[in-house]
Amino acid sequence: MKTSMFPLLVAVVTLAIPAGAAERHVMQPRVPADKLAEARALTSPLPDSQEIVERGRRLYNSKGTCFNCHGEDGGGNGPAAAVLNPSPRNFQHHGFWRHRTEGEIFWVIKHGSPGTAMIGFGQALSDEEIWAIIQYERSLAGKHGPGMMVQGEGMGPMMGPDGGMGGMEHRGPRGGMGGCEGEACGR
Repeated sequence: MKTSMFPLLVAVVTLAIPAGAAERHVMQPRVPADKLAEARALTSPLPDSQEIVERGRRLYNSKGTCFNCHGEDGGGNGPAAAVLNPSPRNFQHHGFWRHRTEGEIFWVIKHGSPGTAMIGFGQALSDEEIWAIIQYERSLAGKHGPGMMVQGEGMGPMMGPDGGMGGMEHRGPRGGMGGCEGEACGR
C-alpha cells in the first residue's frame, strides 16, 4: 500500500518553485551546464533485467515517491502534477529517452533539478536504488522503446561530438537502433 506524502510534497514543491518558472521542452536537459559532462559519463552498474525493473517499480511507488509527481503510469500526471511548473517529466514520451543519457537522469534524481520541483533524492535513495528506478522508468516508454543516447552525446548546444545534431538520430535501448515506426513514433 502506498503512503501518500501528497500534502507535504505540495507544500515543499510550492516553496521550491521560483515564481514565473517557465515550461521546459522535453529535449532540454535539466542538469546544470557545468555538471552535464560529469552526468553524461555516468552509466548504470546494474544489468538490464526484469528483476531490476520490478525492484525499480516498487521503489518508484514507495520509498522514491516518484508516483506523486510523475504518476503511477509515468505520464507526468501524478496527484501533485497540476500545481507544478514546469510539469513533471513524462516517462512515456519516447523523445524524453532519446535525448539524454541514463547518467543525466541519474544525476537529476540524485541531485534534483534547479528551477523545477524535482528535489534531489540522494539522501533517501542509494545509487543502486536510483539505477533500479531508472530501469523501471525506461520500461514505461512502451512499444516506442526507451532509446538512450550513448555516453558523450547530448543536446547541449544542439551539437554532438562529431558536429552533427547530438543525440537526434533515432536510437533504441541503450543507444542501439530502435524499432519505432510510423507517425506515432515522432521521428
